[in-house]
Amino acid sequence: QVQLVESGGGLVQAGGSLRLSCASSGSIFSINTMGWYRQAPGKQRELVAVITSGGLTNYADSVKGRFTISRDNAKNTVFLQMNSLKPEDTAVYYCNARGFFSGQEGWGQGTQVTVSS
Repeated sequence: QVQLVESGGGLVQAGGSLRLSCASSGSIFSINTMGWYRQAPGKQRELVAVITSGGLTNYADSVKGRFTISRDNAKNTVFLQMNSLKPEDTAVYYCNARGFFSGQEGWGQGTQVTVSS
């Protein structure tokens, strides 16, 4: 229903910054919510941040004050600015997009973020 491609991941030292982007294409539905999730080895996938088409945001407690999510509605693109990175932020980060109705959802392939101490 929609194709999502993440970019911007990589290796960074603790305290550094990275900016992730997710470009969507081919969507057959109107996108409501876009967000970022992450999964570390041995852990479940967890919410990092989400943003609605109206600009409302929600963040995991562990990233509040350090990460900022934003989007370009016209381009259906979402970004995640990650500052003051910590080793515990190391994970595969996935982009997600949802429409206004059940079943309208897509996921990106994921991008690796590694933070060294």
